[in-house]
Amino acid sequence: MVNAKGGGPMGTRKFIVVGIIIALIIGVAAVFLASSDPDGLESTALIIQGQKTLTGSTPENAEIQEDLNGKFSYSSPMPDYSLGESMGPLGGIVAIVVGTLLSFVLVFGLSKVVAHFRSRGKARPNQ
Repeated sequence: MVNAKGGGPMGTRKFIVVGIIIALIIGVAAVFLASSDPDGLESTALIIQGQKTLTGSTPENAEIQEDLNGKFSYSSPMPDYSLGESMGPLGGIVAIVVGTLLSFVLVFGLSKVVAHFRSRGKARPNQ
């Protein structure tokens, strides 16, 4: 059973909405399930700087030292996926929801621009 819009049994619009809902559920759950001990790049930086051992947990006062003199830098509007310590988990939820929706809007807008230029290219007769 194929949808009349050609999007398969679910339809493109419904597929996108379901995808956004799933992304939001995963993001909100991550606020409560994520470890407070940094891993990945942040943990590696602390190990290199000697503030953490490879198998040890991160000290409470550990801070990554950055040399930003004469280099590009910026301040994140939502550092560590939160809106600050005072908002607690609610700030994390707001940051995840805003970030997810903003990412969707950017990608959707970019896809519309690309589709517009592709359709203009097909409308031109071959010379």
